[in-house]
This record gives sequence, structure tokens and C-alpha cells, in this order.
Amino acid sequence: MRKLLSWTTLGLAAVAAAPAVAGDFPQRPVTILVGFPPGTSTDNVARIIGEDLSKKWGQAVIVDNKPGVGGSMAVSLLKRAKPDGYTLALSATAPLNINPQFNKQINYDPLKDFAYITQTTWLPYMLVTSGKSPITSLDQLKKAALAHPDDLTYSSIGIGTTSHLLMEILQERTGIKLRHIPYQGSSQSQTDVIAGNVDMTFDTVVSTMPHVKDGKLHAIAVSTAQPTPLAPNVPSLQQLGVPNFDVGAWLGFVAPAGTPDAVVHKLHDDIVATLQKPEVRKRLTDLGSEVVTSASPQAFKRFVADNYKMWGDVLKKGGIHQ
Repeated sequence: MRKLLSWTTLGLAAVAAAPAVAGDFPQRPVTILVGFPPGTSTDNVARIIGEDLSKKWGQAVIVDNKPGVGGSMAVSLLKRAKPDGYTLALSATAPLNINPQFNKQINYDPLKDFAYITQTTWLPYMLVTSGKSPITSLDQLKKAALAHPDDLTYSSIGIGTTSHLLMEILQERTGIKLRHIPYQGSSQSQTDVIAGNVDMTFDTVVSTMPHVKDGKLHAIAVSTAQPTPLAPNVPSLQQLGVPNFDVGAWLGFVAPAGTPDAVVHKLHDDIVATLQKPEVRKRLTDLGSEVVTSASPQAFKRFVADNYKMWGDVLKKGGIHQ
């Protein structure tokens, strides 16, 4: 009888706890790990979303910046966090798609160690040349590159970064050859393109458009399949004849593997609801981000897996490794 009462008590306790796992989540502050410094695009997106979620939940949402290893420090810490939904990461393309295939010291498997929640935003890139350059179109760029292989140069924010790999894809799909000049960050990379010391670069639309508008850079094309609302008068590479070119950087929420499905789905639904609010969408668009959400956690995981394979293929074809 004591055993029966004991099991009955445990069963009732489990039933009583169920709403707290899903419907009543969260019951204390939630932390969002961000692998980049304060003031960066990822940090700003996390704070905008976190602010609205805090109002919705009636709980504090804390953004905890853990920069390092190209954004992978935060994801590495997330792997070791308790899988209860109270520690999340807003991650970018590099930590979950590129870094684990490029940096052998990365200690996590992006396809096994995390529960995927939803994509939040999409950051299109733009191919630009110096405002001093006679190259103002993709046709002119291809003609110059084919006439003088390896003479034209491009900058990136570092080996194995999105800006580097986008140019690898462009070369592979157009047959041109360019010389890579890697830098340590976007500011240095763009400064030398503006000065005419380097011929071109890929960088985010939000960071390049101000220089395009003041004539310091020529906008050649955007990296998305169609023109982006963030730069409506700039054609896409795919429109200009570069096949299957629809590439950019994404941001999305992940939790540690083992987080209860009910919590993952509640997080998905609440974050998507936040991203549907006009005032939130406007703030994110003003940052230079397109709001893009996932239909389900499973859809987001498939998206990440597909991108993981795509970037892995680019790294292998280019022989790019650390």
C-alpha cells in the first residue's frame, strides 16, 4: 500500500508540474547568450526581442555577451547549460554552420548538441567596389577579372568568414579568379575598399548602404535571390545570371539538447508572436535585418542542417581550413 501511495503521489506531482514545464514557462529570468560584443547586430536583435518577451512573460530576460572564437564561445557555453529553457543563445550563421567545420578546436556538434527553436532574422550581403573604381557592374567585374586573372583583389573580415566564403562561391560560379586580402574586421575591410587599396568586398547591406548612398562605394549586387527591401534598387546576383545564388547570414534561437519539447514549442510560439508585432519588425528592419521566422522548431533544424552542408561544401571546394 505504501508503494502504491508513493507511486500515486509521484504521479500526481508529475501532473501538477506539467503546466509549469509548458504553459507557465518561464517562472524565473531567462538568459540569452550572445557570442558577439554589445552594440553588434546580433546583440541588438537579442535585446529588442528580449525586451518584448520580458513584457509578455513578466520575467526578466538577460542578454549575456560572451564574445570570442567567431561567436562560438556563447554556443560552447550553451552546450553545457541545464536543458530547461532558461538559458538560450541567439546564434548566427558562423557558430553553427561554418566554425565547427573550419576550426578543429570547436567542442560541439551543431546537429546533435542543441534544440532548435526558430530563425529570427536574415542579413543579406552586398557586393561592392570602391567609389573610385571604374568597375560599377557585374559584367565589368567579370570582364576585368577574366582579362587579368588574380590581379583584382577582394577583402574579407577574416579567413573562413561569411564575407570570404561568399566570394569563393562567386568565383566558383562565374569562373573568375580574385586575390584574397583578409582583415580582422568589417571596418578595416571596408576602409581599404573605400580608399581603393582593395578592389571589392562582400559585407552586410546594413553596413555598406550608407557608403553606397554617399558615393564611397558602388553597389554591384546583393547576395539574395531577389532584391532586398533594404536596398530595393540593387539587383541580385541571381538576377544578373549567377545561378542559385541565395546566400546570407541568419540569426536564430537555440537551446541545449534535451530541453523539453513543450518548452521548445512554447519558446518558438512566443518568439514568433513577438516577431510578428509591427513595432518589433520595424525596429529590426531599421537595424538592416529582414524578419524571417521558422514554421516549427523542426523546420529550423532542417534549415540549419541544409546550410551546414552548403557551407561545408564551400570550405571543401576552396580547400579552406584553419
